[in-house]
Amino acid sequence: MNIVIVSDVFGITPALIKLKEKLGVTIIIDPYNGKSMDFKSEAEAYSCFIAKIGLDDYISIVLKALASLDGKTTLIGFSIGASAIWRISLTNENNFIKQAFCFYGSQIRNFTQIEPCFKINLLFPKSEPHFDVVELIKKLEAKANVKITQVEYLHGFMNYYSNNFNNTGYQRYVTLLQTITR
Repeated sequence: MNIVIVSDVFGITPALIKLKEKLGVTIIIDPYNGKSMDFKSEAEAYSCFIAKIGLDDYISIVLKALASLDGKTTLIGFSIGASAIWRISLTNENNFIKQAFCFYGSQIRNFTQIEPCFKINLLFPKSEPHFDVVELIKKLEAKANVKITQVEYLHGFMNYYSNNFNNTGYQRYVTLLQTITR
């Protein structure tokens, strides 16, 4: 089975590589073609992503990388990576995507009409500055193939480089992912 991480706007970082090793990940898909960007802040990472890539182009990058895989695949996405997974959940050619875990995909709020074609676990933070998380959950919770968890942590809690990194939350969900992806 393949396990694929779809990164956030930071792309590949030393911490993400460590997570890859912990989870036995097959590949990391990132917006910058594997180049380490060494961003100094979330604002810098986000600005670069918006200026150079954007969500639609990132979706194309993700689809191209997934096309090279054989066998059942579990996707794990963070932030914009989670939003990209949500968008590609419209199809599941050859049923190769087994499941997805999407952490704090805030752009999902703009695509609530999507009906996922594979099992997708959405993990939303306790709050978001730009929208009401509880209202979004209400819009999504009755959809087939969707399981939603609202965690007690903030957007970015799984990213060591985020201001909202939370080691307790990180350890908890790494353990959960290790159990589920084995």
